[in-house]
Amino acid sequence: MIIWLASYPKSGNTWLRALIASYFYTNDGEFNFDVLDHIDQFPSFTHFENYNDKFEKPESTTKYWFDAQVKINKDKKIKFIKTHNALCKIGDKEFTDKSNTLGAIYIIRDPRNVVTSIANHFDKTIKEALEFMKDEKRCLIHKDKERYLGFIPLFTWVQHQKSWVKSKRFPILTIKYEELQSQTFKVFRQVFDFIKSTSKSKLLFNKEKAKKVIRSCDFYKMQKLEKLNGFGESVMKKDKSNAINFFNLGPSNDFSKLLDKKTIIDMNNFFQEQLKEFDYE
Repeated sequence: MIIWLASYPKSGNTWLRALIASYFYTNDGEFNFDVLDHIDQFPSFTHFENYNDKFEKPESTTKYWFDAQVKINKDKKIKFIKTHNALCKIGDKEFTDKSNTLGAIYIIRDPRNVVTSIANHFDKTIKEALEFMKDEKRCLIHKDKERYLGFIPLFTWVQHQKSWVKSKRFPILTIKYEELQSQTFKVFRQVFDFIKSTSKSKLLFNKEKAKKVIRSCDFYKMQKLEKLNGFGESVMKKDKSNAINFFNLGPSNDFSKLLDKKTIIDMNNFFQEQLKEFDYE
């Protein structure tokens, strides 16, 4: 059964994935990029490439969401799966349900810091990145030759987080990126306890291993690894000149120093409800 690691893009999902993968899939708690392979991403083209379907429209793969998850769950083991998909319905197709899902961990980040990361990751201006976050029809699309094999509906940043945080269909733990950053051990322990509870595991929390995992998954260590070896999830610049750094600013990503006053005011107004709800204001 699946436990989703869900978030809007550039909200700390890869860091959470690294922490969980290093804790559960290594003996010594040492992180390296290969350990991320233990936590797949869904939906992606690998889940649909073997279907006998032309996939002529971006949303064509949604009809196989459930079937692909049934295949993932076939061995009846606990699976951590990363997703940026909104917890939504496309037409009459739900993204997931209780028969395929045990629970979800949703990581949320101050949208004013998300916008700078979106701008870097997708090679956009801040203005374009903010439009990206406000777009009700926003989705990520992967096309392989003539087939649309990757479709990830995001909608707006507001709609995305509400779709997960407000859902009652299965247990969902919501954590804040900022608290994961400032109280890493405490929040990771909450994550472990949630996983243990939802999966009915009898595993005991290994405090020393968790501390080692946290040290190993330090942002600057991961940034150094990317500089030395590259990172398969980084994307190319629009001009194809080189890859964009995936691990870009990390703790230095401070909207108050990176955004102009007009953009901050615009975002404060647009995201007012969520900034108050999650104590960002």
